[in-house]
Amino acid sequence: MKRIVRKALTLLLVYYAYMVEYRAELILWVLAGSLPIILMGAWIQASQGGQFGLSPVDFARYFITVFIVRQLTVVWVIWEFEREVVEGKLSPKLLQPLDPVWHHVAGHIAERFARLTFAIPLVGLFFILYPQAFWIPSLDRFLLFTLAALLAFALRFVIQYTFAMFAFWTERASALENFWLLFYLFLSGLIAPLEVFPESVRKIVMFTPFPYLINFPASLLVGLPVDLGQGFGSMVGWILVFLGVNRLLWRAGLKRYSGMGA
Repeated sequence: MKRIVRKALTLLLVYYAYMVEYRAELILWVLAGSLPIILMGAWIQASQGGQFGLSPVDFARYFITVFIVRQLTVVWVIWEFEREVVEGKLSPKLLQPLDPVWHHVAGHIAERFARLTFAIPLVGLFFILYPQAFWIPSLDRFLLFTLAALLAFALRFVIQYTFAMFAFWTERASALENFWLLFYLFLSGLIAPLEVFPESVRKIVMFTPFPYLINFPASLLVGLPVDLGQGFGSMVGWILVFLGVNRLLWRAGLKRYSGMGA
């Protein structure tokens, strides 16, 4: 166990050192995830008519939490894996006594630590400019949010990594992610909290993985009503489903892989 921990820490430190070399790019990545803050202004203005059941402060807290969730769960593995397959760079990793996925996992986790050093000051600046929205969640809500955010990252990663497996069959597996993104934007809670959706639509959406990527963890921290059992159960269930499909595609894809660009 100590040997495994030592290897994991070494891998994380290597990727963290790699990430902090691109601090200017990290700032741009953080700012690129500021869409929820932009949408916040529109929904605060719309909520003043009292038609959505949420107050302007509720919308402000929700969207700043969405910003935090986005910073914790952003994933780009499909573009890296696609390039490795197309250019043959996957070949050296297949010779290592380590599944290539752990390189991507370490890179994403290390990037989180580097990213948060820029994201946290932005959150602090927001509360300085809009102090009415400041709140301190209870310890149990914070712990549940932390668990939900971790599971949301795991779900987002395994979904995108499953799509990445199609790089063994096509040179543009990332097109699947772009198509998936259309549904992700509207059904995950990024554009609007699911509380403003019609009840019939919300019931259907809850059977998909989308609301558990953003809306569920954000609602937990803000204090909006959620079904804890359904939420956490659905997250674990979807992770297992995509993980199973991923392993099947991985084994089938390796039989087709030729490392042409190596």
